[in-house]
Amino acid sequence: MEKAHAKHQWRSNTLPALLTVGPVTLVLVLLVAIPLIYVVVMSFCSIDQYYNVQMQFTLDNYKRLVSANYLKIYAQSIMIAFVTTLLCILIGYPFSYMIARTHSKRKKLLYMLVIIPFWTNSLIRIYGWRTFLGTNGWLNTALQFLHLTKEPLDLLYKQGTTVLGMVYCLIPFMILPLYTAIEKLDGSLLEASADLGAKPAVTFVKVILPLTSSGIFSGSIMVFIPCLGYFFVSDILGGGNSDVIGNLIERQFQSGNNWPLGAALSIILIAITLILVKLYQRMGGDMDSLGV
Repeated sequence: MEKAHAKHQWRSNTLPALLTVGPVTLVLVLLVAIPLIYVVVMSFCSIDQYYNVQMQFTLDNYKRLVSANYLKIYAQSIMIAFVTTLLCILIGYPFSYMIARTHSKRKKLLYMLVIIPFWTNSLIRIYGWRTFLGTNGWLNTALQFLHLTKEPLDLLYKQGTTVLGMVYCLIPFMILPLYTAIEKLDGSLLEASADLGAKPAVTFVKVILPLTSSGIFSGSIMVFIPCLGYFFVSDILGGGNSDVIGNLIERQFQSGNNWPLGAALSIILIAITLILVKLYQRMGGDMDSLGV
């Protein structure tokens, strides 16, 4: 009887749990754990004179990452990511506030304008910017037609153009968490601040900004981290003059044919991501807003 009861209990409790959690666990192992372990192992491998991967333990890949050339690109990547994040905050915050404070019909329209870019591939949109900013592009054609410039402006292949492309691609990731945070604002607090004689600027700094800081932090993480890896933006608009860490990784796996070094760079990028997420968590950020 006891064996039959235990078997029945296993079927009623354990089996449904395995059927529910098992497929999810299997997918995570196949698509997350195994590729990550492969990259970690690859980062400690070496290559021979023909660029074939050799399963020999070495730290040379990580030693190369602290050379002056790589450190320069790390600093450039962080600078581009920082400027992009700052511009996304300055542009996205007023727009998010406007969406949150408009009427329901207009709110849906404005919210749709933020979502629409996700319907098309980022690569196609960035090529559109290159066509628009090119020597014979629409912008230069319009400026010359209006006699504002005598010769076409050289707008492509600069760090500023790369930042423009980054902002264009990533600003929805700033607007969405900001909108969510601003939408949750308690209107009574704003009314209380006004009743106490606080000016709008003071209310914004001492009431609105602290209450929406979670949206700022989550949006900054969602912009800063992808910015380090968006190699196609700097390739198309920067022309090799504004490389980010993603460009280094892409070249090692493609033209450089140095997979262990590319894997080591990938581990560095993963480490930066984990550090930033941990800092965000330490500052009281909600992990659900990052989709974690």
